[in-house]
Amino acid sequence: MSMYLEDIERIRQLKYRYFRGIDTADIELLRGVLAEDVHIDYHGGTYRWQVEGREAMLASIAAAFNEYAVACHTGHHPEIEVLTPTSATGIWYLTDVFINLREKLVTTGSALYRDEYVKQADGWRIKSSTYKRLYEIQEALESAPKLTAHYLANAAGREAIARATTR
Repeated sequence: MSMYLEDIERIRQLKYRYFRGIDTADIELLRGVLAEDVHIDYHGGTYRWQVEGREAMLASIAAAFNEYAVACHTGHHPEIEVLTPTSATGIWYLTDVFINLREKLVTTGSALYRDEYVKQADGWRIKSSTYKRLYEIQEALESAPKLTAHYLANAAGREAIARATTR
């Protein structure tokens, strides 16, 4: 039973790192979270984002999360089931905000993630991640928001993105 609970906690931390990696465009962190052959299919009200493979996913994140993006993704109420010593599934509630500064659009919403995890020699990885929106609101901004902090636009954030994308 203790190994089962330890695996659940490690998967929970894995998904939390995923959310942090997305919002900070930490490509190296995400590299350690995703399986090499990861499958992504995110279906929103205004988009469908499908990606096959870790390197393609990392390139997509690097392109979308930059100085023109502000994002906050949080995962809640995980339902994690360890199926075998090396496979598990999870359902998570997503609550998110994405601000596209270039187009002056704010997207907010919620979705249900359905994930598959695989345990490799060096730990758990996300093998498949899908979601469908429960709701999505997209609103135009009359002007750019007056941000008093913006990680992806500051020097440290830009340097981290540049290092990761030149790898």
